[in-house]
Amino acid sequence: MARPFAVFDIDGTLIRWQLYHALADELARRGHLDPREFQRVRAARMDWKKRSGEDSFAAYEQTLVRLINQAITGIKASDLEQACRSVLSEYKDQVYTYTRDLIRELRAKDYLLFTISASQAEIVGMLAEYYGFDDWAGSLYKTKDGFFTGKIDVLMSERKPEVLKTLAAKHHASWQGSIGVGDSESDIAMLSAVEQPIAFNPTKKLFTHAKKQGWKVVLERKNMVYKLEAADGTYRLQA
Repeated sequence: MARPFAVFDIDGTLIRWQLYHALADELARRGHLDPREFQRVRAARMDWKKRSGEDSFAAYEQTLVRLINQAITGIKASDLEQACRSVLSEYKDQVYTYTRDLIRELRAKDYLLFTISASQAEIVGMLAEYYGFDDWAGSLYKTKDGFFTGKIDVLMSERKPEVLKTLAAKHHASWQGSIGVGDSESDIAMLSAVEQPIAFNPTKKLFTHAKKQGWKVVLERKNMVYKLEAADGTYRLQA
């Protein structure tokens, strides 16, 4: 019989921080990013932390992505791998208890486990192996002669639903009982594809969409997990 599957986002869903952002910090520490350009990233990050505007996080992330895409040009693939391993050693266990425990629970129920992330495929693969995912996908950057060219093969934030269908077909997985967990609007299309979408610590845009669709919402704060079930156009705290 075909096995059901669950698909997880990573940044802000499993890992409490963003691997993409942590990797940028590590590359800067190793001297691969221009200090003046990285200062712009730090300023944008501070604007977000101060909640300077509703779109401050998006502005910060766009600034970061532009810098990474510029800076990765000419970096040795082996140097990026070393940076990824350094980030993973620090962040791999800094996870949310809800998603960590859900992964364990679903594995015990013989679910296939996938993770799809917009972070670089190199670090996504390392984390997927650590948590025992059956398959995974991340953003792919082109290399030539062992160096990154700066060109992107696959920007995963734009292809999550398509890639999920590919993974499900590859493993002959059943969509019946399928589960998806994500935290931002970039996960909406992926969550829409599964039977049981879960908006975990959602952004405002994801929450608004989840509410319209009646999706389950889960919040984790400090050492508490709050599960919200849709009821009559609003949410009810699950006992």
